[in-house]
Amino acid sequence: MNTLPSAATLAPTALIDSDHPGVLAFARQHAQGRDDRERAVSIYLAVRDQFRYDPYRIDLSPEGMRASSVLAQGSGWCVPKAALMAAVCRAAGLHARLGYADVRNHLSTERLRQTMQTDVFIWHGYADIWLGGQWVKATPAFNIELCDKFGLLPLAFDGLNDSIYHPFDKAGNRHMEYVNQRGTFDDMPLAQIVHDFKTVYSGWMAENDPLQNASFEQDVQRETR
Repeated sequence: MNTLPSAATLAPTALIDSDHPGVLAFARQHAQGRDDRERAVSIYLAVRDQFRYDPYRIDLSPEGMRASSVLAQGSGWCVPKAALMAAVCRAAGLHARLGYADVRNHLSTERLRQTMQTDVFIWHGYADIWLGGQWVKATPAFNIELCDKFGLLPLAFDGLNDSIYHPFDKAGNRHMEYVNQRGTFDDMPLAQIVHDFKTVYSGWMAENDPLQNASFEQDVQRETR
């Protein structure tokens, strides 16, 4: 949807909390460059690499999903990391919104595959930033150290072209496949995300979360030796 930016794509919300003091400070530090494009690229690299990707620690409460929670935790998964990207952009005066897609991930840990009982990740999140008169997708989920361990090509972002997952890894193996585009949103549709996660991943979202005492980082280390 190629709608024009509006007041809503610049405003803080409860989940894209661009008015949070930590988000504002992060924006002041990392929105560096001669123009909006360079500033967006600088923000992207900071969000991608300064916060570890961790899909084992999913907290679907508003407190767990808002952008500033990633700052507090030092890690996050694709949905809150995309929210942080959008929040920092808004704090820096750049119009941003959130986009979602369902992706078939051909590379994850064995524990995560067994827990999810599927290789489809629903509501994969990315940020959509208004640059040079167009919306440009930015996916800051996987930090560069994780990409190196898994043999993935790190996602670059130049502010001109969409930054979305590569279909293949460095060795030419299937990595990521987009199977359903859910569209773009001015705010995170948390109620729908929670409903769909509890429906599709009922075992994972149960009270006794099988991942709660596991370490994504340790599993990655073990499986990529």
